[in-house]
Amino acid sequence: MLTLWRAFDDLARSGDFPSRDPWTAWPGANWPAVDIVEEEKRFVMKAEMPGLKPEEVDVKVHGNVLTLKGEHKASKEENQEGYRRIERRYGKFERSFTLPENVEGTNVEASLDNGVLTVTIPKSRETAARRVQVKAGELADKAKSLFGKSAA
Repeated sequence: MLTLWRAFDDLARSGDFPSRDPWTAWPGANWPAVDIVEEEKRFVMKAEMPGLKPEEVDVKVHGNVLTLKGEHKASKEENQEGYRRIERRYGKFERSFTLPENVEGTNVEASLDNGVLTVTIPKSRETAARRVQVKAGELADKAKSLFGKSAA
């Protein structure tokens, strides 16, 4: 089946295998959760990173791949009597995203505020299409010289 290619779809692909139940998935699958919005002049990616400090998050652009990397360390908890349940995820994470061709990978900016990492990826200036004149090849030039202007 053929589908329409969209640059945003390439940006949203992360390489992680889909999982129906995040609690039974292997550690780190599709974590941290990421939203990607395409605006007129940029892409904006927001990733959940509660409890992390800016120095604990690594954002890299290598070629056309943007990678988010870090570690969410578990806080020390003492076991007391009663029922205990931990649902928050801990450990190292790394997610990579393929950037579309129309972005400026050298001007990516990132900030972490209230547990949300915001990565801004500006789009490159798209040049307007220009008309290219199509010229006659060598055979047409030879025909002109042999038979006059009407042969072209």
